[in-house]
Amino acid sequence: MLAGDTNDEDVSLFDAEEDAGKRSKKTNIKHPVASFFHLFFRATAILVYLLCDIFSPGFIGCMVTIILLLSCDFWAVKNITGRLMVGLRWWNQVDDDGRSHWVFEARKGSGKQQASDSASESRIFWLGLIICPVIWVIFAFSTLFSFEIKWVPVVIMGVVLQGANLYGYVRCKVGGKTSLKNMATNYFGRQFLKQAMSKEEES
Repeated sequence: MLAGDTNDEDVSLFDAEEDAGKRSKKTNIKHPVASFFHLFFRATAILVYLLCDIFSPGFIGCMVTIILLLSCDFWAVKNITGRLMVGLRWWNQVDDDGRSHWVFEARKGSGKQQASDSASESRIFWLGLIICPVIWVIFAFSTLFSFEIKWVPVVIMGVVLQGANLYGYVRCKVGGKTSLKNMATNYFGRQFLKQAMSKEEES
């Protein structure tokens, strides 16, 4: 697979955002249904995992339920909530030569349009996107240390599906052609430079 590239064309899928902007702005959350389902599937999957042994003696039923919830969450976040709530989307496309390309896209818009985006929705989106994969990583370590091997495939599925969405949207946010390694290097370089400058000023 090739490294991701960006698409410079305006895409019709973002037209829904323009329609939503024409509605009444009485609330801070312009897409309450999308915001609800952004958190519903992932939170429910975590709750089912935590409470499964208490309410259901059958492992298979719990495993299938959790995987279905994780799959619904992956699809909803990747295809709907990211586009509506923060104007980002990512996908994989295969060109005529059969080569696979990852595309990371951010909604185009003026500064005023971006400023009008709901800060509450953005906060909900990013908090849900970051916190839940961290929880699944904690579950993965807890299953390994407690030797509950039967749960390992389930928690790995949680880490992979939610981690993939997190990675895709971070790439959208920082730019599809920007290497995350280069971004981290630049960040730490700036921090080092700031510390060096502050030490010089103190002396």
